[in-house]
Amino acid sequence: MSTDPTEASDPATPTPAGGAAAPATEQPWLRLDRRTVYVTAISRVGFAVVVGAVGAASSGTPLAWVALGGVLLLAAGIVAEYVRWRVSRYRVTAERLERRFDFITHQRRSLARERIRSVDIAANLVQRLFGLAVVTIGTGQQNDADRIKLDPVSHAEAERLRAELLRRRRPDPGTQPAQQAQPAEPAPGTEPAGGSVLARLDWSWIRYAPASFVAPLLGAAAFGAVLNASGWFGLREGVLEWSFDLLSSAPIVFAVVTVVVIAVVVGLIGSLVIFAERWWDYRLDREPGGTLRIRRGLLTTRSISIEERRLRGVEVVEPLGIRLVGAARVDAVMTGIRQNDGDSKSDLKTLAPPVPRAFADQVTADVLTEEVAPTVAARLAPHPRAARGRRLRWALLGTLIPTAILAGLGASLTGVLLHLAWIWALVVGPIAVLLALDAYRNLGHGITGGYLVARSGAARRGTVALQRSGIIGWTARQSIFQRRAGLITLSATTAAGSGAYSIFDVAQGDGLAFAERAVPDLFGPFLERDEPGSP
Repeated sequence: MSTDPTEASDPATPTPAGGAAAPATEQPWLRLDRRTVYVTAISRVGFAVVVGAVGAASSGTPLAWVALGGVLLLAAGIVAEYVRWRVSRYRVTAERLERRFDFITHQRRSLARERIRSVDIAANLVQRLFGLAVVTIGTGQQNDADRIKLDPVSHAEAERLRAELLRRRRPDPGTQPAQQAQPAEPAPGTEPAGGSVLARLDWSWIRYAPASFVAPLLGAAAFGAVLNASGWFGLREGVLEWSFDLLSSAPIVFAVVTVVVIAVVVGLIGSLVIFAERWWDYRLDREPGGTLRIRRGLLTTRSISIEERRLRGVEVVEPLGIRLVGAARVDAVMTGIRQNDGDSKSDLKTLAPPVPRAFADQVTADVLTEEVAPTVAARLAPHPRAARGRRLRWALLGTLIPTAILAGLGASLTGVLLHLAWIWALVVGPIAVLLALDAYRNLGHGITGGYLVARSGAARRGTVALQRSGIIGWTARQSIFQRRAGLITLSATTAAGSGAYSIFDVAQGDGLAFAERAVPDLFGPFLERDEPGSP
């Protein structure tokens, strides 16, 4: 970090003894870290080498022209990054965080410090080698206009900004009792006094990684990646011919089993590698001042801060594979979830990776500062049998419609499709019925303390504990089929998380009464009640 001598003003006057603040002078504008040019150069060298090698191999372009193009690409990237560094400034005043970009166009963006709710820090491998980090400051809103990114600053500056911007302004000392001492601020980069560790990485959790849906997808993607890479060098046809010759020379059963085993092994290894990279050195802390902080990552480290005032509840997520091995993931239900660069929404809101279910319940209780997790304490009311019938009918339709289409095409085109039709019905039908029955068993809703608890799903079972005070409305939906069965779907609207959490296929009268009990006076005026003394 360096200051711009042409823009910097005198430093702020120190606060005199006795607590009265002296008039503050204008804060200097600061530059981003100059080492961003070196980081860009290193990144562009690798990119240029890869693009050049692929281009030369696939198109037959002379190597000299490819090298010249790589040099021009590298030079353009370095110049662009140098210009961006020269024209970018930021500063932190007593009231605002400001950033300016003065080049052909002049851009200015500022955030009121009292509105800042998150300061996230990320650093990829090259940035970490240079001691740099990217800081994203947000207000808890989803709009890009409500966040400022400083890319990059030194790691020490990133920690200083995080500590300063998340520190809430204290009341004037003259309004507090004389005997009440103010706690000292922790030094940047040190552990805050009075904080607590809610969870840290246990490497035994890695055993849950292969149980996720990612593993088979990685195995399937590996074959596509091999074909794409071979196509870059003009070898795709050769690779396909070699694979077909190898598999055709073996019995069909052996060939199929071989392909499946390779996909499973690749998926298994890939899921373990992804878990290790994503959750390396994972730690969940509660810091003084009401902030949850998640730190994790191997190649790209990430520090995510969640102000507890933004928290509206917690969701315990159990995808089918993870649930079968007794594990669950913990997600925060919070306001202002945004799509971060290079990450997903689920990553930003995830408080704990797949962990043993009992530990997930403990993390939930600790995060919500409850003795027992609401997702455990709530007694969930079952749903009517009509809800089970609806799920079974949808499962049967999902089986019979493809079967009928395949059978019709098979009767008119080829007998192979007829075989696919009965195989589909024989294999998919029982699985769909089992999932439908499991989905019905998982339905439930209840109230415990200040939380509404709702559970649903089979392939992805989710149990959400939502603060009743965070519910701002209800939406009632009823299809023609639900109306005949006397069912209704209620959605609790909130400014946090996905925006609405649904209670599916509950009895109409029970559902409306439950909504009124959970949040009085939202549905009350629309409910029909018997008049006193009426028969």
